[in-house]
Amino acid sequence: MSTVSIDPQTIVDFWREAGPERWFGKDTEFDETILRRFGDIYEQAIRGELHAWRSDPTGALALVILLDQFPRNMFRNTPKAFATDEQALEIAREALARGDHRTVGEDVNQFLAMPMMHSESLADQDACVAWMGEIGDESNVAFAREHRDIIARFGRFPHRNEILGRESTESERQFLADGGFAG
Repeated sequence: MSTVSIDPQTIVDFWREAGPERWFGKDTEFDETILRRFGDIYEQAIRGELHAWRSDPTGALALVILLDQFPRNMFRNTPKAFATDEQALEIAREALARGDHRTVGEDVNQFLAMPMMHSESLADQDACVAWMGEIGDESNVAFAREHRDIIARFGRFPHRNEILGRESTESERQFLADGGFAG
C-alpha cells in the first residue's frame, strides 16, 4: 500500500483556485496538470486507500473532486472519465446527508451534489435539483434541471454514447445535432 502524499485541503484549494472557467471549460493544459499532480492520489482513492477521508467534510469534498471532477479532466472523452462516478456518488450522498455542504464553503459546496448531476438515474437527478436548491445557487439549480430533463427524456446522456460505445437513437442524434447539451 502506498502512502498518501497529498492532504484533502490541497485538493480542495487547488480546485477552489482553478475557478469556474477551468472547472467547466475544456483546457488540455489544465487536464494534464490535474493528471500530473493528482493521478497517483486518484489511484489511491479508487483502491479505497483514502476511505478515512470520508468522515470529514473537507476530506469527503476532496474525494468527490478526485472521483467525480478530476476524471472528467484527466480522461476526457474516454470511458475512464465516468469509471468512478458510482464511488463519488456514494461519498456525496453521505456528505450531503451529514450536512457537509454547510461547512465546506459556498464557493465549492455545489461539487458535493455534482455526482448526482452526472448520474444517469432520474432519482439522482431529482435529488440533485433538490440539493442544488438547498445549496442556494440559482444557476446551479438551472443546470441541474437541464441535466434532469435530459435524463427524463432519454434515460441517459446522449453525448456519452459514442465515448461509451452505445448506439444513439435517432432522437438522441437529432438532439445533439440541434445543439443539445454535449458535455
